[in-house]
Amino acid sequence: MTTGQPPQAPLDSGDALALERQVCFALSVAARNVVAVYRPVLEPLGLTHPQYLVMLALWQHGQLSVKELSGLLQLDPGTLSPLLKRLEAAGLLRRERDPKDQRNLALALTDEGRALRAEAEKIPAGIVERLGMPIEELMALHEALTQVIAASQHALATPAPGDGTTPGAEVA
Repeated sequence: MTTGQPPQAPLDSGDALALERQVCFALSVAARNVVAVYRPVLEPLGLTHPQYLVMLALWQHGQLSVKELSGLLQLDPGTLSPLLKRLEAAGLLRRERDPKDQRNLALALTDEGRALRAEAEKIPAGIVERLGMPIEELMALHEALTQVIAASQHALATPAPGDGTTPGAEVA
């Protein structure tokens, strides 16, 4: 991870392939760096960032099937399986047959998993402080990213045009 700022290409530079103009590059670097900011905060809880996301979902929704959790986190069940095994080995959750449908696994927090929530409640404010950004900017960013997620999901569900021309492709 580097801490230097990448050189900024003017938006009117005409180079549609300038690295600094690519949304994918900005999203990738931001995601890596923000997860790195979480790492030292989560380590004392014994959690990785993906495990923290699983715990957030279970704290919010209570018992969930693996399929429901997969949908909430937008992760493939195969990706979740090793995370769930580690959380179960740590004593934070139980995987058991879903009483509503024995074909599915249900995930439930243990007492230890529920108790960890009290410690985790300090994390969001600590991350905001570590980032040093106004909460209003972070909320606006969250809203914009939610729109990007929706737009990308729509794009993935829509067949791509054959000619490859897209309006606004000069900043992508």
